[in-house]
Amino acid sequence: MIKRTFPISASLQALALTCFGSIAVLPFLYMALVSLTQKEILDLSFNPATFDFINYVRVFRNFNILVNFRNSLIVTGGACFFNALISSMAAYGFAKKRFAGRDQLFMVYLATLMIPAQVTLIPVFIIIRKMGLMNTYPALVFPILNAFGVFLVRQFMVNVPDELLEASKIDGCSEVRVFFQIVLPLVKPVLISLTIFTFITSWNDFLWPLVIASKPNMKTLTLAIAALKGNYSTNYGLVMAGSTLTFLPPFLLYIVLQKQFIAGIALSGIKG
Repeated sequence: MIKRTFPISASLQALALTCFGSIAVLPFLYMALVSLTQKEILDLSFNPATFDFINYVRVFRNFNILVNFRNSLIVTGGACFFNALISSMAAYGFAKKRFAGRDQLFMVYLATLMIPAQVTLIPVFIIIRKMGLMNTYPALVFPILNAFGVFLVRQFMVNVPDELLEASKIDGCSEVRVFFQIVLPLVKPVLISLTIFTFITSWNDFLWPLVIASKPNMKTLTLAIAALKGNYSTNYGLVMAGSTLTFLPPFLLYIVLQKQFIAGIALSGIKG
């Protein structure tokens, strides 16, 4: 007996995607709407006539939000730069250099991804304290680096033709020049994907900055948003205003780099 298949029309697919997309957007829409109110009890009732931007004004006027925003930008920018640079260097060694135990070392390196960050929190904190780096930007940046970036870039870098690198060396290119002028431009899509991953991870990180940054002038934006909540009562409109401001930078970054991000993720899994 021959079974007939009925393909779903493009309009039904678009309708389904619109429904699922709307469900995903609802929490962010609710956050934005609450930020325009003075709610002390969260509910689904809104009066557009009472909407105003006073919560945003209070966030900037009564809290040190610009300093926290600056700290988050510095920490996130440093994490993105060093993670992309160090991960691409390590990935180049694992993908294009032959040495004894390379594959075994790579497996051990990947095994560190199975260790939760909470397990290494205390040892890393002790190391940072012994080095005298408490309440500094390096202490906030470097613990964010991990083996995931190396794995992601390495999966992309193995697709770079070895013949291209050999031809560059025959033409007189040094190892440093081959890496920076030949390899890095070819792996640009995956570096953009890694940058987005790192940006979101670093920007939204709460636990590590809470442990390592005790001075008010070193606190990041996530810590500042947590401080908006009162001990006895909470102005949810104020909290949502701060959350909306925190949400916008990674969202805008993804919108701008969306095509490169998808290309990097898609191509990094072709060969491995």
